[in-house]
Amino acid sequence: MKVLLLIVAVALILISLLQGGKSDALSAFTGSGDLGLFQNVKERGPEKVISIVTMVLGIVFFVLVIIIRIMD
Repeated sequence: MKVLLLIVAVALILISLLQGGKSDALSAFTGSGDLGLFQNVKERGPEKVISIVTMVLGIVFFVLVIIIRIMD
């Protein structure tokens, strides 16, 4: 079970790194423009798939951590 958690964690990290950067959000650190946290951004194609896979892996990771904690 812990091996599965490790695999999911590594996959979650790799998928998160594949997501495109949001250059508008970085403008908060440079001092120009607004933060852009609540902008309505529509993802398309591969971006949407990566976003969905990231969400699913995050949920699986969370559930596995709870299951492992209950079993110990």
